[in-house]
Amino acid sequence: MSNLWSLNTPEKFWLCDQNISQDVWSAAVRKSIALLDLVTPAKDLDELLALTLGERQFGPNHWKLSFPKRSYYLVKPLIPRSLIRILRRHYDNPLTQKVQANWPIDPRYALFQWDLLRQLLTVTDQDSIKYKNIWPDGQRFAFILTHDIETAAGQAFAREVASAEEALGLRSCFNFVLERYELDFKLIQELRERGFEVGCHGLKHDGKLFSSEKEFARRASRINMRIKEYAMSGFRAPLTHRNPEWMQALEIEYDSSFFDTDPFEPIPGGAMSIWPYFLGHFVELPYTLVQDYTLTSILGETTPRIWLEKVEFIREYHGMALLNSHPDYLKDPNAFKVYIAFLEAMKKAGGYWHALPRDAARWWKFRAGLCSDTDNFKLSWGTASLEAGKITI
Repeated sequence: MSNLWSLNTPEKFWLCDQNISQDVWSAAVRKSIALLDLVTPAKDLDELLALTLGERQFGPNHWKLSFPKRSYYLVKPLIPRSLIRILRRHYDNPLTQKVQANWPIDPRYALFQWDLLRQLLTVTDQDSIKYKNIWPDGQRFAFILTHDIETAAGQAFAREVASAEEALGLRSCFNFVLERYELDFKLIQELRERGFEVGCHGLKHDGKLFSSEKEFARRASRINMRIKEYAMSGFRAPLTHRNPEWMQALEIEYDSSFFDTDPFEPIPGGAMSIWPYFLGHFVELPYTLVQDYTLTSILGETTPRIWLEKVEFIREYHGMALLNSHPDYLKDPNAFKVYIAFLEAMKKAGGYWHALPRDAARWWKFRAGLCSDTDNFKLSWGTASLEAGKITI
């Protein structure tokens, strides 16, 4: 597999205002790499990025579903949805198993990036250094809401979700499955007119998109045709099945099928990053907050506690709080109550850049100097300081 993550070097992440040599950056990486605690040591920076952002640390067959999972998706259309929920509640909680992932917070990649700056200042014998602010106007972190609409019932509830967000001055992106249910084009147009974004959640949502490279290529052709027809910018794969190499066939601005850490998904693991990153020709916006179904149906949470605790970590490291929820599940009054409580808490706390995912992706390209968008964004500088051996940003 080629390195699709080469644009995400620490140098290109921080974008410091000084001409620091590659040797200095390399020395900083060597000193900080232990914080990643990778089972497989990286021989160079390209391999380091592939092991982390590329999830190669989970083995060569990471993107391939096991035989039982492939079989499950073959018979899933015959299983009543109520039974599927019962099975998922019983079998989908990896936290009950002996091996527990770094979840819901995996701090290693954030600690690595912060320590890089500390090492950089130490090596160059400086007290401070300027870097391009991670978010527009120097905002502390980004806050992004997305929804995957899995069925016609979820589509019917989307207006109520949108209205609840709108009442709080918030907007989100609704991802539609292109060929599973009859699309409500009146709803799509209305959402756009109200300031929401509309994206793609695959073609069928039948678990077969990544069944083979040939099948993916066939469906990707239809997906590209439809997202162009419907003027969609972004994509999230159904069931977060994913393969970064195959997905280069998608003609999209951004994807959001990956995550920083999630042991609950059919392909568990995580890219470890709480920031956007470049994945080949598009921007990846990993979701960083546990999905709503996992929170309320599998874990049985009745408050947004886990979401808010993760947001505090993201705030500390200037990350991106991106939530993936589902109108199909928010129809449940208890789940919707938790969601609204989360939105209200976020609105009250403030201190973030609230953006649609397409704007976050465009900002990330603009910040990196890969596009010109001076009408919408303005770059500014932050300062990283070294005080008593600790980095302050």
